[in-house]
Amino acid sequence: MSYEEHLDEVTTLITEIYDVADDAAIRMVMRAQDEEFFSGHDDDPSICTLERAHEDARLVFRKYGK
Repeated sequence: MSYEEHLDEVTTLITEIYDVADDAAIRMVMRAQDEEFFSGHDDDPSICTLERAHEDARLVFRKYGK
């Protein structure tokens, strides 16, 4: 998947797994992106996988979901 699709998938997973509103999940992902959490993904799109999206959703929610 592309970098943008990966971010969308992470956002979707946060809403589905953690029962978070869309706008809140979007804010979390945008904040993580602003802090360069996803910089490696942009540099190497091969890590933009569904498995990695699940891991990223968990990490983003833990760090930015408060």
